Amino acid sequence: MDTNELQKYLERDHEKDILAAAERLRGVLIPTPLIHSEFYSSEYGTDVFLKPEHLQATGSFKIRGAFNKITCLSDEELARGVVCSSAGNHAQGVAKSAMMKNINATIVMPNITPLLKVNATKAYGAEVILHGDVYDESYAHALGIADASGASFIHPFDDYDVICGQGTVGLEIIEELSDADEILVPVGGGGLISGIALIAKAIAPGVKIIGVVPKGALSMKVSIDEGHVSRLAEVHTVAEGVAVKQPGDLTFAIAKRYVDDIVTVTEKDIMENVLLMIEKHKFIVETAGVVSLAGLKKRASAGKKIVCITSGGNIDTVTLSSIINQGMISRGRILCFSVELPDRPGQLVKVASMLADLGANVIALEHNQFKVIDRYSDKVALEITAETNGPEHIKEILDSMEDEGFVLTRIY
Repeated sequence: MDTNELQKYLERDHEKDILAAAERLRGVLIPTPLIHSEFYSSEYGTDVFLKPEHLQATGSFKIRGAFNKITCLSDEELARGVVCSSAGNHAQGVAKSAMMKNINATIVMPNITPLLKVNATKAYGAEVILHGDVYDESYAHALGIADASGASFIHPFDDYDVICGQGTVGLEIIEELSDADEILVPVGGGGLISGIALIAKAIAPGVKIIGVVPKGALSMKVSIDEGHVSRLAEVHTVAEGVAVKQPGDLTFAIAKRYVDDIVTVTEKDIMENVLLMIEKHKFIVETAGVVSLAGLKKRASAGKKIVCITSGGNIDTVTLSSIINQGMISRGRILCFSVELPDRPGQLVKVASMLADLGANVIALEHNQFKVIDRYSDKVALEITAETNGPEHIKEILDSMEDEGFVLTRIY
């Protein structure tokens, strides 16, 4: 996008455009009113509100931008259909929007896309093409289809109409909580935070817009720090929904002008918050969707009203199971250790009794008398995995067993 085009968009009446997007989306969206989180408010000593976009139609905020963009197309453009590339939420947003407008949609997805997401996209009537091993290859193929067919390409984030659609999230937040101090937003390509920043600075300039990114996917933060759009060689994060190597030209320009700060979070923080949302709010939120909650560690302070956007809830069960296990480990809810035992009867019972008395629930145990510590000793290794109640409980267990003379090695 050249400088003149960028400037044209930056000079638009953003409030007017996002209000118009909200009108187009009337009757399309599932209402997602703010939820005051007693747990997170208590955990961080501040007022925390959730904007539960994981409950939105198609399971994410992406339908907002997709529908607004498609609705802005001319009748001639609609007749030629739409094309997009996506491995996840944007695909479903475009597919459902196209179905609602009764037009053809072609979605190009990488070969590695989970079958659950492929089938969910097909269920909205879109043609799904699996192409490429990485997103960039799918993106290039989708552009080729658009050029050859005349269909409109719906960019996942670097498009003004898409950005305005996403901005309706911010509009709803400010209309409901006009005295919010901060809005924490997960950032990948930048479409969501750009839209929210545009409307927030237009109607509530005092609210701070804070981007949150995983340490393994810093494209927007690096770009802002360096003063120009930067492309990362690679990204590594469990939050695949924000695993973007390069932000958009327009989203970068908006974020550079209007976003107040961008903070980073760890993979551990992300996985913990997937677990916490399940346990404390009974919500299944995808990894990218809890990135904003992970950012509370960096932004929470007494007296603030902070809104965290849970941006999506599309996660397959295998991934969810793995994330829950990792979250439990990081929260001190799972302990795995090995202990040296004399190769004599009754030792296993002694350890099991100690763990029971300490309130630990054994969920896996490997005791093999042929798995010796030293072939010339009478010691054998016992490996135990137990459910615990947190870091203090783990310390109590390990200290008690060491006091009894056991030699322990903590595995995780």
